[in-house]
Amino acid sequence: MSKNLLIAFLLLTPSWSVPPDSQWVLDKSTLTYHVSHPLHQIDGVSHAARGKGVCHAGQCDFLIAVPVKSFDSGDSNRDLHMIQVARGAQFPMVTVRLHLPESAATQETIHADLEVQFAGQTAEFKQVPFQHTTQGNEAHITGTIPATLTGFKIEPPSLLSIPTKNEIPIRVDMTWHPQ
Repeated sequence: MSKNLLIAFLLLTPSWSVPPDSQWVLDKSTLTYHVSHPLHQIDGVSHAARGKGVCHAGQCDFLIAVPVKSFDSGDSNRDLHMIQVARGAQFPMVTVRLHLPESAATQETIHADLEVQFAGQTAEFKQVPFQHTTQGNEAHITGTIPATLTGFKIEPPSLLSIPTKNEIPIRVDMTWHPQ
């Protein structure tokens, strides 16, 4: 379940010097979701996100997608249960869309509005801060999406009749390059 969000999460945009009418590709990604329960803490990781971006007429539009089943918490039974809870068979991808003005490319911190589709639901996250650094023509983006289970209409799963916390923050670490 949380791993699906992470998938999603997905997802961020590059903020470097953006040439007009340019296209961008997600080169490397690490998405990590965190689930907290009184008895243990769980992190699930995916490196399977794919993404593209297009900048045209002062606007940049990005789409990032991650397969729900690509998250690994180190426990295959837990991962299968999370796919089930997150309705991963019916909704196998987490997608993130964001739109930014090209002017965001010169900022060290980007405050992005995200639209995340996960588990058959769409949630919007406003002004999520992401940090970026540039090296050559690559942009490295990091940040955390403050996702919750109830934001995607997922009932927090329980262990020994104790539910997990509603919060499932998704840490994002991505590298983008021009196509």
